[in-house]
Amino acid sequence: MPNTKQSKKRARQDDERREHNKVLKTTMRSAMKRVLRAETAEEASAAMPFAMKRIDKAAKSNLIHENAAARFKSRLHKHAATK
Repeated sequence: MPNTKQSKKRARQDDERREHNKVLKTTMRSAMKRVLRAETAEEASAAMPFAMKRIDKAAKSNLIHENAAARFKSRLHKHAATK
């Protein structure tokens, strides 16, 4: 439990940031699932730009590593191409 005023504020900021990061990561994963669960190639290609945008934003804010973002994008493109 934080004791000083500074540590209390820091704990509060950490909680707010954690919630914000959770939202960003969840939207990224949901966008990826939309591409993966698409039944046609048109649906997958329509969902692809939003998923790419979310992955790039997560990598930019260091929620995921740059290499992980590249891997996710590559796998999504490969999956969409096989539809």
